[in-house]
Amino acid sequence: MRRANTGITLIELMIVVVIVAILAGIAYPSYRQQVLRGGRAEGKALLQEQAQALEKCFTRYGSYNDANCEAATALTGGGVLSDTGRYLATAAFPTATTYTLTATPQGGQVADTACGSLTLNERNERGSSVTGAAAECWRR
Repeated sequence: MRRANTGITLIELMIVVVIVAILAGIAYPSYRQQVLRGGRAEGKALLQEQAQALEKCFTRYGSYNDANCEAATALTGGGVLSDTGRYLATAAFPTATTYTLTATPQGGQVADTACGSLTLNERNERGSSVTGAAAECWRR
């Protein structure tokens, strides 16, 4: 009597490994782009949050960079880090009635070369350090 072989051969196993490797090679870059886009949303939220804080200072003190404004002091004194540390927000105050906020990527978010640093000013003009990418970077 002959016994039937049960199990898988090495060739079958190698075919499965190759198929899994191909699928992973396709899926990982797409996954990484989604992670970077998610981090970008954090940077945009950070800028909007800091802009609101500066608007409160302007309403209260008549100046974005008044010495009593805690938000301005924090933004110029080293910056404000986002909740998960993906972005660092800083501010430049050319005058008492203007500002430009910049969210600079930190850690793994630095790999987001499609947008780089995000900017926002007192007129709610949104920008990016990558030329021509502002509209795409700020899209919801």
